[in-house]
Amino acid sequence: MTTYDAILPAGGTIDPDFAKEVGTDVKALIKFGDETILERTLRVLKESGQVGRTVVIGGETLRNSEAAKKADVLLPEGKSGPDNILRGLTALLESPNPPDKVLVVTTDLPFLTPQIVNDFIAACPTDKDICVPLVSKSQYQARFPNSTATFVPLKDDVWTTGCIYLMDVKALAGARVHMEKIFANRKSKLGMARLLGPGFLIKFLMKSLTVRDVEQKIQVLLGCSGAAVRNTPPELAYDIDFMDDYEYALTQLKVTA
Repeated sequence: MTTYDAILPAGGTIDPDFAKEVGTDVKALIKFGDETILERTLRVLKESGQVGRTVVIGGETLRNSEAAKKADVLLPEGKSGPDNILRGLTALLESPNPPDKVLVVTTDLPFLTPQIVNDFIAACPTDKDICVPLVSKSQYQARFPNSTATFVPLKDDVWTTGCIYLMDVKALAGARVHMEKIFANRKSKLGMARLLGPGFLIKFLMKSLTVRDVEQKIQVLLGCSGAAVRNTPPELAYDIDFMDDYEYALTQLKVTA
């Protein structure tokens, strides 16, 4: 069985009211039962049998936590999400056994399991540089009824993306500048319009955009091949951003805070 090193960007924080409720402003250190999300993620990755080294990138509070000590490598966070991922990649590439491909896993997935990790990896085409999980709205709502998520309507269904990615290290390193541009413009409609181009936006507004169109746009933007892996487990798309996400997850996991 092939094993992959995993990069875990863990710099995300939550708002003050949410932080007061859970006792931390670091998203990865939110607890479900006796485990933080970070601890659960590290445990699940190891138990999958397909993950070797784990690299966690985060702030000082996270790096000083007991949870973070279970990672193989700890790194201080950088100035952005892409920067954190690339810091982890650099550490792995400078190690004695640099990988060819890596998993990038966010640290706010409370429903992640070893089987889900394995199912995603098995579904990834081996000839693509970047593989991103795609979950349909109907699949997500069947698994998590009455919960909230952000979906994008395309011609061939209504989708959301998951938060674990399988990436070729050379393609990831080469896409750095493009990743930073996308990240910098992620909240700007005008900025994203300039990046995506008028043709892409017109197709989106006309509801004629397909998953294949998105894959091709990723290839143009990042300079590498990409695959949107359809029908992946809905659990990959349930992340913790707000208080209601946390409270819903508590009821589903049947654990106490």
